[in-house]
Amino acid sequence: MSTIINYETHPESYKHWTLSVDGVIATLTMNVDEDGGLKEGYKLKLNSYDLGVDIELHDAVQRIRFEHPSVCTVVITSARDRIFCSGANIFMLGKSTHAWKVNFCKFTNETRNGLEDSSRHSGLKFIAAVNGACAGGGYELAAACDEIILVDDRSSSVSLPEVPLLGVLPGTGGLTRLTDKRKVRHDHADIFCTTSEGVRGQRAKDWRLVDEVVKPAQFQQAVKERAQALAQLSDRPAEAQGVKFLPLNKEITADTVNYSFVGIQINRDGRTATLTVKAPSVEQPKDIAGIEAAGASWWPLQMARELDDAILHLRTNELDIGTWILKTQGDARDVLDVDASLVQHKSHWLVRETIGFMRRTFARLDVSSRSLFALIEEGSCFAGSLLEIALAADRSYMLAMPDEPKKAPRITPSEMNFGALPMVTGQSRLQRRFYEDEAEVAAVRAKIGTPLDAAEAMALGLITADPDDLDWADETRLALEERASMSPDALTGLEANLRFNGKENMETRIFGRLTAWQNWIFIRPNAVGELGALKVYGSGNKAKFDLNRV
Repeated sequence: MSTIINYETHPESYKHWTLSVDGVIATLTMNVDEDGGLKEGYKLKLNSYDLGVDIELHDAVQRIRFEHPSVCTVVITSARDRIFCSGANIFMLGKSTHAWKVNFCKFTNETRNGLEDSSRHSGLKFIAAVNGACAGGGYELAAACDEIILVDDRSSSVSLPEVPLLGVLPGTGGLTRLTDKRKVRHDHADIFCTTSEGVRGQRAKDWRLVDEVVKPAQFQQAVKERAQALAQLSDRPAEAQGVKFLPLNKEITADTVNYSFVGIQINRDGRTATLTVKAPSVEQPKDIAGIEAAGASWWPLQMARELDDAILHLRTNELDIGTWILKTQGDARDVLDVDASLVQHKSHWLVRETIGFMRRTFARLDVSSRSLFALIEEGSCFAGSLLEIALAADRSYMLAMPDEPKKAPRITPSEMNFGALPMVTGQSRLQRRFYEDEAEVAAVRAKIGTPLDAAEAMALGLITADPDDLDWADETRLALEERASMSPDALTGLEANLRFNGKENMETRIFGRLTAWQNWIFIRPNAVGELGALKVYGSGNKAKFDLNRV
């Protein structure tokens, strides 16, 4: 295996960002170390970024959420003179494999979507204080914020120059936010995305590309005043004690990754990874005082951290492992007890942020380009919040044990399955499953707290198949072997379409484009051929295009 990419970091280890907190305002200042790339062979000039820069950004935002609960507004800005962010590093993209590019784009989009998720659900607002040139992925980052304030210094601009400069799609997230979020008129967006020098000053505001333009002498004060105004609208607590994130307890071997509540077992011959999530092993606190005392070791928060890291590890470091087998282990009653606490205390900041972490982590499963098969066996605890893992799967197989019904596995819905942990569509996975048919969803709701055996789960439409103990091993083996024999490309397209049936919104459009358009454009010769725009960028040579439109 090549060098393992680790998604864990800490502010003391940051190379590219500085996090500072002043009362209700946090400032994330970007100052990318040119020589601090995650891989060799490129320099991160002009505040351009690679995966390592975004890993730090993701970590910083998580720490603001949990370690600084009094922060209500986050200002994202740059320490560089006349440069905010020039976007993804072009030389990194030009040297990267296709898989690396797609995984990189997916993670950066998830990180930016996470800013909007916190704005919607947690009262944490974001301002992009654009104090210099802001291009490509840099503008995507700005557009993910609630507001963009651009310095009006006659040179600073915003731009999405990918089409004229690189021959690729102008930022999956950036392009979609132009239309769906910022409501930029389509003809203005057309000019904006085909003009490499970008748009500055009053025109940027008139075209809705930014929210305000401010002269340099008043810029810092204007940003501070706007950050304070947004903070006044937040309900994040002024006096709460934050929860410190310590490094995860993680052990990695050639074929395993083990955490406290999550485990990965790789079968390289079968090209599968078994991802097992465990129920809490000790009684969990039920009141706020106990939950606050548990902090980062509170089971749902620690489990979410571990599962999030495990998903990212598999995505990035195990590209040949095409099928993830999803399992759970433990006592369902312990999971349901935690769910009851989550529901009871959902308005408390720490519980709300924990639910948010779980929501975003389960959504990573939905958008991962891997086949997901849930196996519900003896000893499983697919209950409540952990039932979401099975509902996220492409197929779920549940063991029937007609001769030993007391040993048979059960699944149990809880209130957490009815909207607390939605997909990126905004739907619960049950709503997605049943195409929002109210009668079918209501039938499951009527079973909240009721353990369901395979026959009952099958009758409610909650599982795919219920082989008995005589057929279980052969049926699941054959299903997994069949899946492994199919085209990974065809499966990726199939799964993405089926997982996001029906409703569309900005996030599904972003990931849909990432799966389809970006995949296609990134492998075409016009982008990555010997004389493709992405390959010759910065060399002084001119791209040569195949001018046939397909």
